[in-house]
Amino acid sequence: MAGKRILMVEGFDDEHVVKHICGQRQLGTIETIHPYGGKDPLLEGIEARLKESDIATLGIILDADTDLQARWQAVTARLAASGYNNIPTSPSREGTVITAPPDSLLPRVGVWLMPDNQLPGILEDFLRFLVPPGDNLLVHAEEAIDTIPTEQLKFADLKKPKARIHTWLAWQEEPGKPFGQAIAARYLDPNLPAADIFAAWLQRTFFA
Repeated sequence: MAGKRILMVEGFDDEHVVKHICGQRQLGTIETIHPYGGKDPLLEGIEARLKESDIATLGIILDADTDLQARWQAVTARLAASGYNNIPTSPSREGTVITAPPDSLLPRVGVWLMPDNQLPGILEDFLRFLVPPGDNLLVHAEEAIDTIPTEQLKFADLKKPKARIHTWLAWQEEPGKPFGQAIAARYLDPNLPAADIFAAWLQRTFFA
């Protein structure tokens, strides 16, 4: 593919998850993955990225958090302002790929809202989908978190998915592996259905 392939992500965890899924699924290499240190800097950087020359594809991965449609609108408003005119009103379950308008110099754009383009949530909710089915340790991790006395609970409900997956990873054969290494070690399975859908979106966005 002529031109650069660039992926915008919120943080380093997202970057390493994508790199390891691309590697495990033998998809190819995305030359530039840029962690922005949060959703606001990422959103603010979209229009500047689209103005760069020699970009073939721009990918955007963001957490949906508590309001998927609001996050979708925050992304697509910036795409519309840059000249895209064929933007769906809602994200596709399979991940969205938006082609450039005819006769424009704009790149193809792929958008994925974590965890699955349909539910509110974050990266760690997506990783929950990669835990092998029937894993009893995950059940124990969820029970441990759910039974923390209220007065001792130090994190908000929004952070429960982070606590759950990190607790589960702390109980593996090699405790506490980062997310990317946990995929490489197959603690998290990159061949489960959720990973199939995500890998297919990466394929369509960057390697078609």
